[in-house]
Formats: sequence, C-alpha cells, structure tokens
Amino acid sequence: MVTPANLPLIDPVVNMSNPSTPYEAKTREIAQKILEASKGSFWTKLKDDLRLDDKLMAWAMGNEGLRVQMFRLIDCLPALRSKPETARHMQEYLASDAVEVPALKSLLNFSTDNPNSPTAIVAATTLSAAVESLARRYISGANLAEAIKNIEKLRRDRFCFTMDLLGEAVISEVEAKSYLERYVQMMTELTAKAKSWQVIEQIDLADGEVLPRVQVSVKLSAFYSQFDPLDPVTTTQKVGEPVRTLLRKAKELGCGVHFDMEQYAYKNLTLEILKQVLTEPEFCDRTDVGITLQGYLRDSEQDLLGLVAWAKKRGKPVTVRLVKGAYWDQETIKAYQQGWDQPVFAQKSSTDANYERLIEILLENYNYLYAAVGSHNVRSLAKAIAIAQTLKIPRRNFELQALYGMGDKFAKAIADLGYRVRIYCPFGDLIPGMSYLIRRLLENTANSSFLRLSVNESRPIDELVAIPTMETTNGKSRHIAFDGFVNAPDADYSQDRERTAAEKAIQSVLHQFGKTYFPVINGESIPTASFVESLNPSNFKQVVGKIGLASIPQADLAVTAAKQAFPAWKKLSPKSRGDILRKAADLMEAQRAELTAWIVWEVGKPLREADAEVSEAIDFCRYYAKEMERISQPHQRNVPGEDNTYIYQPRGVVVVISPWNFPFAIALGMSVAALAAGNTVILKPAEQSSVVGAKIAEVLQASGMPKGVFNYLPGIGSEVGAHLVKHPNVHLIAFTGSQQVGCQIYADAAILRPGQKHMKRVIAEMGGKNTIVIDESSDLDQAVVGVMNSAFGYAGQKCSACSRVVVLSPVYDNFLHRLVEATRSLVVNEAHLPNTKLGPVIDADAQAKIRSYIAKGHETAKVALEMPVPEHGYYVSPTILSEVEPESAIAQEEIFGPVLAVIRAESFEQALAIANNTPYALTGGLYSRTPSHIDRAYREFEVGNLYVNRGITGALVDRQPFGGFKLSGIGSKAGGPDYLLQFLEPRVITENTQRQGFAPLDMIE
Repeated sequence: MVTPANLPLIDPVVNMSNPSTPYEAKTREIAQKILEASKGSFWTKLKDDLRLDDKLMAWAMGNEGLRVQMFRLIDCLPALRSKPETARHMQEYLASDAVEVPALKSLLNFSTDNPNSPTAIVAATTLSAAVESLARRYISGANLAEAIKNIEKLRRDRFCFTMDLLGEAVISEVEAKSYLERYVQMMTELTAKAKSWQVIEQIDLADGEVLPRVQVSVKLSAFYSQFDPLDPVTTTQKVGEPVRTLLRKAKELGCGVHFDMEQYAYKNLTLEILKQVLTEPEFCDRTDVGITLQGYLRDSEQDLLGLVAWAKKRGKPVTVRLVKGAYWDQETIKAYQQGWDQPVFAQKSSTDANYERLIEILLENYNYLYAAVGSHNVRSLAKAIAIAQTLKIPRRNFELQALYGMGDKFAKAIADLGYRVRIYCPFGDLIPGMSYLIRRLLENTANSSFLRLSVNESRPIDELVAIPTMETTNGKSRHIAFDGFVNAPDADYSQDRERTAAEKAIQSVLHQFGKTYFPVINGESIPTASFVESLNPSNFKQVVGKIGLASIPQADLAVTAAKQAFPAWKKLSPKSRGDILRKAADLMEAQRAELTAWIVWEVGKPLREADAEVSEAIDFCRYYAKEMERISQPHQRNVPGEDNTYIYQPRGVVVVISPWNFPFAIALGMSVAALAAGNTVILKPAEQSSVVGAKIAEVLQASGMPKGVFNYLPGIGSEVGAHLVKHPNVHLIAFTGSQQVGCQIYADAAILRPGQKHMKRVIAEMGGKNTIVIDESSDLDQAVVGVMNSAFGYAGQKCSACSRVVVLSPVYDNFLHRLVEATRSLVVNEAHLPNTKLGPVIDADAQAKIRSYIAKGHETAKVALEMPVPEHGYYVSPTILSEVEPESAIAQEEIFGPVLAVIRAESFEQALAIANNTPYALTGGLYSRTPSHIDRAYREFEVGNLYVNRGITGALVDRQPFGGFKLSGIGSKAGGPDYLLQFLEPRVITENTQRQGFAPLDMIE
C-alpha cells in the first residue's frame, strides 16, 4: 500500500508476531518451495523489451507522477469515442514534465492542435490496444462466452473458479433488478456448460463430497440501490428477497454462491443480513455459500470470532473467504476527510500480520467454518498451508484463492502441491470493468505489493518471507488540521451507537412537541401577545412548537439591550470571547443527536443532512474564535520616531436575519461571526424555524454568554425584521434568504435615519441558479449520483442545490435515462424515517410556488420524471424536465424545490456559456476526465464555489468557504479567512515617539 500524498505520517511499527509459533518453521519451508517453483513469472519480463502493456506497468512502477497520470488516463479511456479524442487525452495526461519518460516521447510525437494526424491516430490505436491487453490480463472475458473459454483453460490447469459480473454501479431499482436477472442467467448458462466438463478430482471432489463446479460471487449492495446502514430494517428487507431468490436458483442448478465484501460502511449490515438469511429454515443447512472478510480492517478479528460463534450455533459450516482488501486508499482517505476512526491498518505489514492471525483463527475452527484463503503474498499462502498440514484439515474445509491474472505462478506452484486453488474471475465490458482494473493496477504497482517486491531478484528470500510487523497505532480519529483548525466529524451512521443515539433523540424530541418559545432579550424570556405555530412539514397536523412573536416595542428593547451590552463585550479579549464560543461548540457536540432531531422535525430535513448542519455550526464557533484571535494581532509598520499600528474594532449592534433551510448552521454561523468580532447580536430567525432558533439561544446562554450580548427575537419578517433593518442603532445586517428580500434590505439599510451616526453594512447571501456540466469524458456512475444528490437533497431547498444540468450530446440520452431511474428509486417520505431520501418542502406557499413552475415545465419542456408523493405533508414530486431551453423561465428563475432542468449542449464551449448565462453566481459543478476542460472551468466558470467531479452541496467551513457574486449576494465567503473583516472597522494609529528630538533608536543599525 502506498500512503496517499499529503496524509499525516503514520506511526512506527513493532514486531508483535511470535516467532516461536508452531507453524513458523513450516511456513518458511513452504514459502521457499513456492518461490523456487514460481521463478520466471511474467513480472521478471518487465525488464525485457516486451509489449507496450508490459512497458506501461514497468514505467508506472518507476515513476510515481506517471503512475497517477497513466491510471487516470486508463480510467478515462473507455469513455472516449474516437481515436483523435484518445490522442488528445494522451497528450493532456502524459506530456507534462512531471511524468516525463523518454520512452513515451515516440508515442506522444504529435501536436494537440492536430489530433487527427496519422501519427496521433497511430498513438491512440497503440495505447488503446495496450490497455485492452492489460485489461484482458485481469478480466477473464468481455462476455460470458469469452470468459467460459478462459475458465475451461483454468480447469485444464487444475484451477476451479468463482465468477464475478462486472457492471456499472447500481444506482436505481431498475439496475438492481437487472443485476439479479443477469446473475441468474449467468448461473444457468454456466451450469449447463459445466455438465460437459470432465471431473477433475483435485478441484471437483473432496473427502467423498462432490463440490459445485460453478461458483459465483455477488455484492449485496447491487441488489438494492438505496442500500444504507442508516436504514437497516428496510435495507435488510429489500436485499433479503433477491438473496433468497439467488440461493434458491443456485440450489436448483447446483451452483455455489459467495458474497463479496465492499466498503467498510456496509460491512456490519452485510454480515447481519447474511447471518439472518442463512439461519432461516430454508437455508440453514446450506454449505455451498460463502462470506468474505477483509484483513486490512482493524475489527476483522472480532468479526471472524463472531462468525465462528454464529456457525457453531447454526450447526452447518459456510465458507469464509479471507482477503486483504481492495479499497485501502478509499477507506483511508474517507476516514481522514470525515475525521472518523481509521478502519484499516495504516501499514501493509500490519495488514499482513493481522491476516496471519485471521488465518490461524479460521483454520483452527475448521470444524465450524470452511476456509478460502485469498492472497498473492507467498508468506500468507504458506502460513495457511502450514497450518492446514499441521492440523490435518480435511480437503473440503480448505482452499486457496487468487485473482485472475495475478500471482499466476504462485497459484500454479500451490496447485502442483495438490491443493484446491480457486481463481476469482471477473468478466464484463471494459467500461464497467475499468474501476476493477485500476484497483488491480494500484495493487501491482504499489511499493509494498508482494508481487512487485518479488520481482527484485536481489531481495533475499528470508526478507520476502519475514514475519510481518504490527503498527502501534490504534486507528483512532486522525483529523486533518489547517492552521490549528479541525472540522467536526459528522455522525457515522454505519455504527450502531450513532444510529441508536439518533433514534432515541428523534423520539425524545417528539415528546417535547407543543412547548411555547418566547423571545429572549437581555437574558430574560419575554412574554408576547401574539403567537404562531411551527408545524412539522412532513406532517402538518403536528405542532412542533408555539412561537411567541415579538412586537415592535420588544424589538426596540432588544436593540437597547444589545447596545448597552456592547461596550463590555467589546472590551473582552478575543481569547475570552472565543472561549465562550468554544464552550458552545462543546455543548453542541454533546447534544448533537438532539439538536439534529429538532432540525429534522421542524424543517423536514433528513437525518444525515441535519446532522451535517450541526457539524457546520460547531465548526463556525471554533473557526471564528480562532480567526478573531489571528486577526486581532496588531499589524505594525514602525520607523524610527514613529509607530504605526493597524487594528480592528467591532462595529456595534448586528441584526442577523436567518433562513429556514439551514436554521441552525446559518443562523448560528452569522451570529457567532458577529460575536467573535466583538459585536452584540439580535437573531431574527425565519418564522418557519423559530424553535431551532430558540435552541441556538439555549446553547449560547448555557455557554456563558453575558446578558444582552445575544438576543433571540422571533417575529414576522415584514414587520419586526424590517423595523430592525431601519433602526438607527443597528450597525450591520447579516442576511441569508431570497433575492427580493435581500435587495429590499440593501435599499432600506442605505437610507440614513434620524439619529443615525454611521453607514450600515449589509452582508447578503441571496441564492442561485446552479448548474452542473457533464461532458463526454465524465464518469457517469459518479455524475448521475452527484447530480441527483445535489438536485434533490433536502428536496432541492439549498441555495447551493443543482437546478440545471447541462449535458453534452454524446452522453445526454444515457445520462438522462440513468438519472431518471436513479431518482425514481428515491424514497419520498417523512424526514425522520431512516429510509427517507427526499422529504417535504417547507410549507404550503413553497409547495404551491414549486408546483406552478412544474406546470410551466409541462408547457415548455418534456417531463422526464414525476412521482406520486404523500399527501399528509408539504410534499412535491422530484421532477426532471428534459430538453429545456436555456433561456426559459425554468432554466433562469430560482425555483427552490426538487425541480431539475436537463439542458443539451453540442460542445463544451456551449455548455460553459449556458452555465454562465444566469444572473446568479453561487455554485457550479463539472464532471469531466478531460484535463483541458477542468482547467478551462477553473478559469471561466463564473461561480463562487466550483466543484469538480463531486456534488455541489455540502461546503465545509475553512475547506470550502461559501458564497457567491452577481445576484447571489454581497459580502465575503462564510467560513473563510476574510469573513470576520466584514464585522469589523479597521483603524490605524500613528504615534510620534520623539520627545525633544530624541526617540528609541533600536530600529537603526
């Protein structure tokens, strides 16, 4: 494994293996036999003058920069539709100085200005053929007929097999159904063909038992497009049925079935589903079934011991396939990005050491579980054989496995020893198989790969088969820090404790419905004469809370309290103010589940998105506290006889007018920015989310905020909000909401009122009409999911939501079809339910407005998708409109709901022009694997936040400061290094330090 660039250094390792184990001497003896027998593997040929595909591998192993670029090119290659396109991408990926390899020059000896030249076409043809050859090395066939020929060759060499069907990521229920159907068809054809195969005793018989000649390997997540550990009940129901169908068909055909393991987040649920199904009366006697465990996971030993206990209780064995694991880079990067515990070992040697421990546990329990040891590390394989020999494990209970095209000579040497060796054989088209191919190339070219290390003939055998070492790290959360700031991690709902906490909080908050929340002015709750009910938009019969609406006189009282509290708050040091905000952040972390539940209930935001909002609020507190301490350091420009100091001071009373769509994060973020800078605050939350606003007041009061510094003032925006904007003692208005209201605030704040001695400052974020561009080189698996989540997350009610997607013609139809089916698979329901992916819109007015735009879409575009939705809340169907004209109202006006316009473009230049042709400039996105397109988007895509090859929602404090320009708003980016400056007045103080002609001379040499 190679540690990804820029990740923190890993800790040192220590040898934790026991060299006196009874298996060690035999392990080394067997390993040496295998290595001796496997001399002359194709890896040693890399030094010779061979085919281009061999050269590509050799070059990649010798140049890390080339390795990255070459694999990116290979990933992109199947999407390219012509030789000139391939030639152009070759130049873009491989011609930079960073990946300079002299031998490549002959291939790249053409101009990007003329990718149609004969030289370019030859280069493209040569590369395509080389990559196809490389793919065929690891993929057993492009179709089943081709794969069967290779399987029959494997059988002649005394290898059995398991078949894996490569395919596009399953992102819709249509694709999930097709996946099951294709597996049933594959099993049917394979078992029919297998009837003509001669019996090979070494692989088809064991201890008098006839073994299935055909075995298939499947992934549970491919049976249900919404596979989600947050919703184990529904996922288990949806996945369980196709698993049963497959097992019944397999029994009918006499076919074995093995279940693969995928990303870590799915592991626990995968194991639970399989344990449940395989314990049912219909399947509890089946022994032709297998489960996979990954040795690079820190909790794999616990999982294996759990399987042993389960198998003892079940009474019949299943096979456990032990693998090292294929997603190390992905799991490591995700853990660092999220701030979660690292699930995988940080070093390859630790994985090897853990793997050996798993081998021992599995084989020492051979009476309860069959073992399938899958590895290309000769020591690991030898250790398994040594234990099997020592314990005299029956042949039925033990086999070894290898991947097609990897470690061929090792596998052959082991087969020659008389053991059953099974080859994992993926087959399918090159495009869906590309991600599999890239994983194999990463493994083969990694510095720590055993296959790569074994190529070096000068490396002593004792070193190759040395006892692996175990790291001293425990994998606990490793946060990436920038200038001392670390983003708060979201809840990891694949963990039982996080799901349990969320479920309890949802129920706890439900039982608190109906309470009354009054304004809080100068630290005191103030009764009001008028009230409004805050309804649950998922079910408008439920009253979340009763809100006391502030009057105009109470608004004046809040301004007075804030003004009086200002001098003392201003005098506090930034450190003292920051400590209060950090205390608030700690309180929010402790109350995360409950605060998340309030957001879910009051504004209809699904659980994961509500939880992320709490993380963002925590980040705002800690980030702005840190930033103010940085900004407050005086900037000195002193010369002999004169001191010049540049400092900042707070402005005064700040009115925060916050939206309902991010009722916690934005309201608190704007407030704590003002507070960190030394201002006092009046928070006027949106009427629809005033209960959550009250929770902000509770947190800040509990953190030790002095009276009057923060005031909570729920009220009618057109009355109380407008009055506060015009108040002469208000210095700054921080607003997030609609363009119409923002422009009115801007105009009203510009008017100098009687008694006003300052010009008011306005910070306004006012929405967007955000576009994602999909070009012909994009990874459509990623693009479809990214667009769907960006468009329909929180029912499209994010100012950053994707409301337009511009797709280039070559991929338009395929993209649209997959997008429609993926979106159709989303569950529209009440926000608190764990399977809900799309909840309600905020209220009846929003519902009516969005539906009016959908009606326009029926008149001006094609309706590609509408769905039935519940009627007991403010639901709107997720709607996809195709063939939308770029100038139409649907394409130009902000809708703020789950409506997506799909626009066709004939060129990337036209796509960019369409993307830029709106009055907004907030967020935008590009899915592309063409470097020149990405570079051009950097320069020309006019948005405040541009996202490349990922969704366009979910900005993180400090990492992706958020905000736009044009009609998307005025002011700097929230969560960025210059945001606090807007809440401050800069001052310069110059002091003449001379007295009677003398001054300190320490500055003069």
